[in-house]
Amino acid sequence: MTLAAGGTVGYDYLIYAVGSASTAPRVPGAAGFAYPIADLEEAQRLRAAVDAAPPTAAVTVVGGGSTGIETAAELAEEGRTVTLVCGGVLGASLHPRGRRSVARRLTALGVSVLEGAGARVTAVTRDAVRLGDGRELPSAVTVWATGFGVPDLADRSGFSTDGVGRLLTDETLTSVDDVRVVAAGDAAAPSGLPFRMSCQAAVQLGPQAAETVLSRIAGEDPAPVDVGFFSQCISLGRRAGVLQLAGRDDTARRHHLGGRTGAGLKEFICKGVVWQLSYEARRPGTRTWWVKDAKRRQLLEERRDAAPADPERATRGPR
Repeated sequence: MTLAAGGTVGYDYLIYAVGSASTAPRVPGAAGFAYPIADLEEAQRLRAAVDAAPPTAAVTVVGGGSTGIETAAELAEEGRTVTLVCGGVLGASLHPRGRRSVARRLTALGVSVLEGAGARVTAVTRDAVRLGDGRELPSAVTVWATGFGVPDLADRSGFSTDGVGRLLTDETLTSVDDVRVVAAGDAAAPSGLPFRMSCQAAVQLGPQAAETVLSRIAGEDPAPVDVGFFSQCISLGRRAGVLQLAGRDDTARRHHLGGRTGAGLKEFICKGVVWQLSYEARRPGTRTWWVKDAKRRQLLEERRDAAPADPERATRGPR
């Protein structure tokens, strides 16, 4: 493994867990005038820009997913004048009931929500955001909360990747090119069927990647990945939130918990992540509290049955 400083690091096994980050926006002006918010350093730059803007200055948040919703709610709760530009549907991954709950809370906070095809951003300037339907929104601070991706390290290293650059692995999270490389988290694509970018997937995939390595060291066959989902959590300021219940395959269900209860549950889950990781460190292989997605195994079997005897690889191998 070659480092940016020029040195090298040898390994017997490598766990590829580089996560996700913002991608360079393709909308004209966005790279120069909008503030991404995918990591701590970006959030700190945005904080400084918001603090420097007048209290009544217009703030535009671009992106109707969880990150955009949470950012808009936090800024509005501080008293900022916020417009949330969805470029489609607000909270597209939520059930319509959960979506309505989010919309009500944003309205109560004073957030203007723009949805639909006409609400797609076509350009960003220093003090405005232009939309596809011709509207131009004043914007002293524009937050870019869309377009997440993964680092291109796997692709630059010559490994097989999916269309967005995730490392392709088999169901044991082992690279299809090298049994010594095991992937976990947002940057992994097991069988070309990656899980949603989320802490809920990461806290399950991380321990399983470690178990794959330990199994190989012990000369044993590693177990296939076994992941399940039960909810999506969205904060709506400090005093409200939505816990959207989901099926094991991450499909939103009709039930959700909102208001203070939703906020409290999300806070409890976030704090529980640390406990979970320490628990699994003490008892490797213990994941009994996670429901599992049986549909994934069925989907993989259907894909294998439908595939030709000698399919041509859709992604290139290592250089």
